[in-house]
Amino acid sequence: MPSVFMTMTPAFSADSSPAPLKYQFTDKALLVEALTHKSHVNERKSPDRKHNERFEFLGDAVLSLIVSDHLATRYPHLTEGALSKLKAKLVSETSLADAARRLDLGARLRLGRGEELSNGREKASLLADALEAVIAAVYLDGGLEASRAFTLDALAEELRRIESLEENPGEGDYKTQFQEWCQRHHELLPQYVTVRETGPDHQKLFEVEVQVAGKVVGVGQGHSKKEAEQVAAQQALEQVER
Repeated sequence: MPSVFMTMTPAFSADSSPAPLKYQFTDKALLVEALTHKSHVNERKSPDRKHNERFEFLGDAVLSLIVSDHLATRYPHLTEGALSKLKAKLVSETSLADAARRLDLGARLRLGRGEELSNGREKASLLADALEAVIAAVYLDGGLEASRAFTLDALAEELRRIESLEENPGEGDYKTQFQEWCQRHHELLPQYVTVRETGPDHQKLFEVEVQVAGKVVGVGQGHSKKEAEQVAAQQALEQVER
């Protein structure tokens, strides 16, 4: 494991200090800025105080690069569409907020009184933004490799969840794969038409056709329209690959 993963004394001392972060900052002022919400600065009206929105902007870009590089390397056979879907899950507000909670960033945030009173330390948006800002702070303090190690460690649970779905997550998204094939070969999008619904309401069976330029190229059945569309797209892909 890279040497970057060392314990760090919490930025703000208190009797109930959060657990140490797994990175040692050389310039601890970067961490302070990353954890300072604009509400904290606005209430103090000091020109010398900085909040973390600048770091959020940088952290978003660094996070995107790290996650994109990791997924492209880890899953070299997935399509662009499948990789994009995995990336969207990893960098979503929900995933980032969950990771921030595991790092106990909420307890470290410097908030204004208004945010304190409105339970800002538990807000998903503030937590996700704080994690992006900390990623930027690590990047500025230790460089890209340090930031990569910190980020992948912070998102370890989300990465494991993706890997547990299947050996090659995303490959089962036949609609995305077929759409990309249509765009490459025909410069148009496939159309899905529900042609039949059978069975009682609690156990409906849908039949869907997928059409390209008005021609039926696949048919699928399923207990939801989405399931039937995936089956139809899979059949279409099998046909064009032949």
